[in-house]
Amino acid sequence: METKTIEVHSGSRDEMIDITDRISEAVGEIGISDGVVTVYVPHTTAGVTINENADPAVVHDILAALDVAVPWHQSFYRHGEGNSAAHVKSSLLGGSVRVFVRDGKLVLGTWQGIYFCEFDGPRRRKVIIAVQ
Repeated sequence: METKTIEVHSGSRDEMIDITDRISEAVGEIGISDGVVTVYVPHTTAGVTINENADPAVVHDILAALDVAVPWHQSFYRHGEGNSAAHVKSSLLGGSVRVFVRDGKLVLGTWQGIYFCEFDGPRRRKVIIAVQ
């Protein structure tokens, strides 16, 4: 297994950043032609997901729905840092995705992209790309 780490900079508290091209570049640099790439986010208040990357309204809608489902302030939150909602959102989306690689290219649907999901920004984050 070969790995590569990239850095992602978020500019707001909640943000979905399309990292598809950066993942593709990393796969090319590693030089795999067929296999599986795992995209892993080693943070407890961020995540990664695959979704539509053609219409920016989809990102807006996902972030808005998550804010409704998991409001930033709740009377029952107990975490001392005040970012419980970010932890919950991260757990809902998850910390990793796997994508097949065929002929050196990510196997994604026509409208799919890989998104780094920030829930406690702005921050500098790491994304680990592991190719098998």
